[in-house]
Amino acid sequence: MTAGAWERDQVARLQGDPDHVNAVARENKAAATEKDFAGETTIQDIELATGQKMPWHRKVTHVTSKFMRFVGPGILISVAYIDPDNFQSNVAAGAEFKYKLLFMILLGNVISAYLQSMSIKLGSVTGLDLAQMNRASLPFWLNVALWLLAEAAIICTDVGSVIGFAIGVHLLNPSIPLPAACAISLVDTLLILFFYRPWGALRWLRAFEFFIASIVFATVICLIYLLALIDTEEAPAGQVFLGFLPSRTVFVGDGLLESCGIIGGTIMPHTIYLGSSIVQARLRDFDVKSKNYTLPEDTDDKEVTVIYRPSLAAIKSCMKYSIAELCSTLLIIAIFVNSAILIVAAASFDDDDAEEADLFALYELFAETISPAAATLFALGLMLSSMACSVVATMAGQMILEGAMQWHISPFVRRLATRCISIIPAIAIAAAVGKEGLAKTLYACNIVLSVNLIFTCAPLLWYVCKDKYMTVAVNGSTTQPLPTAGKEKRREEQERDQGLESVSLANGWFGIGFAALIWILLVFLNVASWVLLGLGQIDDL
Repeated sequence: MTAGAWERDQVARLQGDPDHVNAVARENKAAATEKDFAGETTIQDIELATGQKMPWHRKVTHVTSKFMRFVGPGILISVAYIDPDNFQSNVAAGAEFKYKLLFMILLGNVISAYLQSMSIKLGSVTGLDLAQMNRASLPFWLNVALWLLAEAAIICTDVGSVIGFAIGVHLLNPSIPLPAACAISLVDTLLILFFYRPWGALRWLRAFEFFIASIVFATVICLIYLLALIDTEEAPAGQVFLGFLPSRTVFVGDGLLESCGIIGGTIMPHTIYLGSSIVQARLRDFDVKSKNYTLPEDTDDKEVTVIYRPSLAAIKSCMKYSIAELCSTLLIIAIFVNSAILIVAAASFDDDDAEEADLFALYELFAETISPAAATLFALGLMLSSMACSVVATMAGQMILEGAMQWHISPFVRRLATRCISIIPAIAIAAAVGKEGLAKTLYACNIVLSVNLIFTCAPLLWYVCKDKYMTVAVNGSTTQPLPTAGKEKRREEQERDQGLESVSLANGWFGIGFAALIWILLVFLNVASWVLLGLGQIDDL
């Protein structure tokens, strides 16, 4: 039932038209039998069909059941927020500044949840991912520039994955030197070739994600146990909670640069692209089951000229659940894991040891404080989370390349090319500088990612605040032309020309102001840190 039909039904109910109410109930019962009880039936549909108000406990059960069907994308994306880059930044921040930068972890994850929400909104309303939107809406030169920046962010992320994997391998087997461990990271290309099958079911990839999530969950349990063993005199609850409040340390000197590193590690630019893409599968499934859209026959990618765009009913049914699932996952998993690592580092490292605080030292901390088995679990989790980040980076890179440039290559070739580019500097640094060089490389990658965020977020926030891009026809088509670099009219413009009834889902004035505030904050943190670094008021990386 469309929004307009529902409103007319409410008017008829108020006017006491029993024939109309009974007719609507029969229509909804018939529609409910056709719907595949996968959460598509809304509470309003059920109440209209039965003629009774649904009890509150059944509403809770219905909403929870539907929410559980949306669980998945948030876990996939959250893996990128607890990667080796984050681990290194949090260990260094806790060792040097104790609990004062907990605020940046909280702020970074709140900003990340907001940006991911806007990414989901963009993908849900337009039916295009961020890379496709850039191709369709921006000048050619700007689209290419943003694509190159996105590829640079993926390379930086993959360098961190190589280093994290190598550190994990070396910790598990110290007889393997770090350069050789970096070279072994090539093996994950074979795993991706086996699990990632874009033209078939993703059950193998989901099984792999579940396995990685299990390892991360085990690492979380280990962190909880480690937190419980910390002496309260070393980590007073008052100081820990005060750390989640803003302080001067965040905005001056080395603390500012460390804050940028935490922001860069917390808000991965490539996941913003990915969030606008992976949300569309559930929208498409809704429209297929509602008979609003028919899946096309298999065809060569190069021959595709028309793609799916969600209906208004699908957007209203799915978007809020997708946003809730992703935000809750990020705010629960990412904040806890990153905060726990920082708290452990702050309580365990003395001021004299701050410069030596890294993943190697954290591993030794696990071994000495809990047990060698816990340290082994941490190293295994570090290695496998690095591999999971590679999967996410591969999916994002594939999507960005096809969306921005419409170039189609196999995921295996894409993975191999990215890893070969990433592995060269990692091996060189491991051979020339060793452990200290790898730690600084992880830190530097986060700084680069933080700068990249400025350019990734700008078009996203612009799109979701403009009616031009965020307008949906009430009874519009569920197809649209493949983006062609602005050479053809967008679907919104065609529907406007046809005089179709439409609604705008763009951000309101409050949303526009908040989006501008987020972007200005990202610019300020990065510009200020680089200015202070240039003036010599911040220690070199």
